[in-house]
Amino acid sequence: MTTDGRTGAVPRDAHDVVALGESMVTFLPTRPGRLADVPSFERGIGGAESNVACVLAAAGHSVRWAGRVGADGFGDHLVEAIAAYGVDTSAVRRDPARPTGVYFRTAGDRATDAHEVAYYRAGSAASAMTAENMDLDAVRAGRVLHLSGITAALSDGCLGLLRELTARRPARPLVSFDVNHRPGLWRDTDGPRVLLELARGADLVFVGDDEARAAWGLHGPRAIRDALPEPEVLVVKQGGGGATAFERRPGGPGTGDTSTDTVTFVRALQVDVVAAVGAGDAFAAGFLSATLRGLPVRDRLRHGHLMAAAALTVPGDLAVPPARDHADRLAALDDTAWETLRLGPGWTQAVDRAQEEVRTP
Repeated sequence: MTTDGRTGAVPRDAHDVVALGESMVTFLPTRPGRLADVPSFERGIGGAESNVACVLAAAGHSVRWAGRVGADGFGDHLVEAIAAYGVDTSAVRRDPARPTGVYFRTAGDRATDAHEVAYYRAGSAASAMTAENMDLDAVRAGRVLHLSGITAALSDGCLGLLRELTARRPARPLVSFDVNHRPGLWRDTDGPRVLLELARGADLVFVGDDEARAAWGLHGPRAIRDALPEPEVLVVKQGGGGATAFERRPGGPGTGDTSTDTVTFVRALQVDVVAAVGAGDAFAAGFLSATLRGLPVRDRLRHGHLMAAAALTVPGDLAVPPARDHADRLAALDDTAWETLRLGPGWTQAVDRAQEEVRTP
């Protein structure tokens, strides 16, 4: 049985989640300043889908990352670093003719999150992914298949791959899709239309209200749901305000009818932000983790916020997630305690309640 209760033939060795997409080597500055002025950088890894894979693996799930990297040192580093989180990298393909993508970023200003990013990913190995050169059986061998709109923007071949994977067919895994609208990646003006098409093919969709406004001119969670009635679950992220989930009630009318939705809103946590990078991916990982565990939608949203808080309190893309019992304890707080909870750097390392950074105004 698949995650959402549908019957289907799931391979005996299936993972909880398979995530497909481009991962890149990231270079973070050793001190604040413009890219032109920063003298040195520390190497890390980044990529929306591999970020989700790493967080889920660190949280105790069986995860595979599928992608394509160059047959170069940066490709070696990516595969080794992602595998070190406990992620299965056997479906990663090496490309001898194209390089691994890299990018550089400056430290964000805490008040505005203003920062510079320089991508060197054009013509990367990942941009050569197609439905023909990826092992689709390995990609589909999970309870959940997690994708994002970033992959679709990399090339026509990548778009074809995403269309293949989001096509509705019997016995497919639950398809999770993070819209991740990146206008600078699209080669033409069709990006918003394509993203809407792909999202309509998914079972679970994550989208920020800001990106829905920029891409589709939609304002507010209800307008987004009206434009995306097909997914069984739609999660609208509302920045520091919180997130709203629309979930079709079991036994309701067929696809496209949102009149039977349950609608749940959960406020975001108060967080002492170090850097905003990676928070959206962490939120998706937290929500997926709770979905795999069969938790109610309120707790799925709370686990999303908790994983996002872990990412927000470190400088890079990836953070050590809280231990499961720690996260469960926080997710079970009453509404007043949840809304006054404040988390800062190091909070995920707490080993008992006395060490939790819980402060009230």
